[in-house]
Amino acid sequence: MEKQGFVDTIKKFILPELDAIKANQAKQDVRLNAIEKRLSDINGHLIDQSRRIDDVRAELKKEISENTIRIDGINTRIDQLTFQVAKIAQEMERIKREEAVTADILSRLRKVEDKVANL
Repeated sequence: MEKQGFVDTIKKFILPELDAIKANQAKQDVRLNAIEKRLSDINGHLIDQSRRIDDVRAELKKEISENTIRIDGINTRIDQLTFQVAKIAQEMERIKREEAVTADILSRLRKVEDKVANL
């Protein structure tokens, strides 16, 4: 009978504790399932955001590439215009020198004309 008393005591003290532990575990399982579902939803959202980021990155790379090509073209045109401006500046200096020479020649010619007229 001692054995039966021991079993009854275990049932009286330990089984209620086991039931409480089982109930807590069931609650934890529910919470864990809810957390897993939220994590799964968040993971899906992150995957979607990652795809969007990749799409935007691809669009930006394409636009940057197109803009780089346009900028290179503009730089080439600027170089050409700079060269043309330098040539024009050289031509203007040449014309100024010619004007100075022409003015000197005209001045000398007038002096000669004056001398001839006074003879």
